Amino acid sequence: MNTQEFIAMLADSPRPPSRSAVASRLGMGLAVSLTAALSLLVILPGDGTSLITRVAMPVFWAKLALPLTMTLAATCVTSRLSQPGVRVGRAWAALILPVGVAWLAALIVLALAVPEARGALILGHTWRVCSLKIMLLSLPALGALLWAMRGLAPTRPRLAGAATGLLAGALGTLAYSLRCPEMHVPFWATWYLLGMAAPALVGGLLGPRAMRW
Repeated sequence: MNTQEFIAMLADSPRPPSRSAVASRLGMGLAVSLTAALSLLVILPGDGTSLITRVAMPVFWAKLALPLTMTLAATCVTSRLSQPGVRVGRAWAALILPVGVAWLAALIVLALAVPEARGALILGHTWRVCSLKIMLLSLPALGALLWAMRGLAPTRPRLAGAATGLLAGALGTLAYSLRCPEMHVPFWATWYLLGMAAPALVGGLLGPRAMRW
């Protein structure tokens, strides 16, 4: 190989995606994911309580804050993992913080409750279907976000797949929290997080194959 051929090879080799490319591709994936989750939410049966009634409750906004902050943090982590040589760094803390806050609040509520009421605070009325519905709402998001990540340059596909799955789960949870009738902190600190964890596991398993480049 002469010098000119070597230069041509380097010029044609894959390059790390630019920040604008990452923002554009992930932004498109997020838009498609949220639209799909909200569209699926329409066909899920409700409990008869209107959204207007729920938004009047302060705890509704605390409940909404969990998937919202998880979505923002998971977006940051996923974005960093989509680029070779970029460290995740403090973004991991942003991902862990809302989980820790939710669990701490749940423990406080359970500690203050009478023992007989603790089971009901955790299980609520919909524990059998909550995480399953979140997983259902997350499936289109998982597909769209894995497609978005495949067009970038993740060098740690299993970890990137898990982060992508967590982001999909957070989006599914964000949509579901608009319909969910449960308001007790121990409930959504348990079942919402479980609903997010399942797509993260699936994403981690699919990552090496879905993000091959």
